[in-house]
Amino acid sequence: MRQSVIAERVCLISHILAKVFGLVGILLVIPNAKMILNFGDVGETAMQLSMANGGVVDIIFGIIAVSIYACRVLGWKTWLGFLVPSVLKSVGSELLGTSTGFPFGDYSYLSGLGYKIGGLVPFTIPLSWFYVGLSAYLIARSGLKVAEKPTLIRHIAAIAIGALLITSWDFALEPAMSQTAFPFWYWETPGDFYGTPYRNYLGWFGTSALFMGTAALIWGPKPIKLLRSQLVLPLVVYLSNFMFAAGLSLGDGYFIPVSLGLILRDVPAIVLWMKSSTALTYTTDGVDNEATEIAVASVKVAVK
Repeated sequence: MRQSVIAERVCLISHILAKVFGLVGILLVIPNAKMILNFGDVGETAMQLSMANGGVVDIIFGIIAVSIYACRVLGWKTWLGFLVPSVLKSVGSELLGTSTGFPFGDYSYLSGLGYKIGGLVPFTIPLSWFYVGLSAYLIARSGLKVAEKPTLIRHIAAIAIGALLITSWDFALEPAMSQTAFPFWYWETPGDFYGTPYRNYLGWFGTSALFMGTAALIWGPKPIKLLRSQLVLPLVVYLSNFMFAAGLSLGDGYFIPVSLGLILRDVPAIVLWMKSSTALTYTTDGVDNEATEIAVASVKVAVK
């Protein structure tokens, strides 16, 4: 257990540092590429590797960190119950989108995000849907206290809010990844919202809701109870991914999309995290664990 916690934290820190280095590289280093190219073959090789794989390393670390966390805290079956539908449904949507334009619009991926599945979708894209999607969904479920009061309305609300949280990520992500000087994808026909079609956001919401709903069905009635302290990693992953996209977009002056993402994404996520439980009070038989433990402890003290 100790080793897994250490590995999880190392990967999380590496994930954040990789994003910081990537942000600095795109905003400061690449615009001054001539300085690096002055180092000859070494500088040229460094630039080529950076442009070809610059968006891969931080995503890999994020996937590993969230996977270790999910297996440790939720169990490997619960982890797989979200990983499989999120990857399969998102890669299906992305392949459909890059081939037909549905549901996101007509777009194509450029280099920088790793090997492309079918020559169309970088392998890191569906994995990003997984680790950011799981973080958003866990925050939504915990904030709405689905485990404590598992009603159908709360389950549906958690799926809808989780999908909204990950969709709001795209407000800052789209300008950063498609409209700046060094894009990772481009729109065949730029849309009305800062170059992005409005239907893209409907596609994001629908895809997210679909795999979150599928995961909820796979998880079934099993109570997934997480304390606020156990949600720190999902919250950090969630916020750090937004900050990277926001930094790139702000660097090119896209203030309104970033502001929308902040209002619809970060603020609700923090509020939901704050509303999550701070003590274990739920069991499947309806007994208050925390109260029982306190009562037992009191009896032991009295006997002693």
